[in-house]
Amino acid sequence: MGRQELMGELVDDVPGALWTLSMLDVIRVPTAPDLVRVIVAVDPAVTSGVESDETGIVVAGIGADGHGYVLADRSCRMSPDGWARRAAQAYHEHQADRLIVEDNQGGEMVSFLLGTVDATVPIKRIRASRGKRLRAEPVAALYEQGRVHHVGTYPDLEDQMASFTGDGGENDDRVDALVHALTEVMLDTPGQGIW
Repeated sequence: MGRQELMGELVDDVPGALWTLSMLDVIRVPTAPDLVRVIVAVDPAVTSGVESDETGIVVAGIGADGHGYVLADRSCRMSPDGWARRAAQAYHEHQADRLIVEDNQGGEMVSFLLGTVDATVPIKRIRASRGKRLRAEPVAALYEQGRVHHVGTYPDLEDQMASFTGDGGENDDRVDALVHALTEVMLDTPGQGIW
């Protein structure tokens, strides 16, 4: 709401979106507690031109309190080498446990690229096999329950969240990375994964 009040931006919610801007304002916190696990999730773009999608890079963790915390949005429009270096930097900066990467586009090449940039980063490849809305709904439910918090403000990510309906017509790279990260730290249990 501060962007609307202080900066004069017109910010509206999108009918059918899984998140609202007012929901995101309520769950915001200034700092995270001690974290049990931290993940960097990457939803890679296949091209890096001006009109290309961005590569979604989101850092999230789970606290000892069982709540999820979004720690950073490092999404970017860069060459494959550029976004891979940015993801590895986020891994080290946040002392993450691992980097997870959606490999629907690029397959083994994506994890190979990340390994050549920094061989010390443990990588888990995931394949998104269900629809985007179906994958996002359990994470959105965690937000509704007040179990996920944003540590600070992430305007581009939050705008994408507040416009995400899952119909495939929107830009959703940041949301995909967010959903992957929070699913990994809060929902994915052996034999119960939603992927």
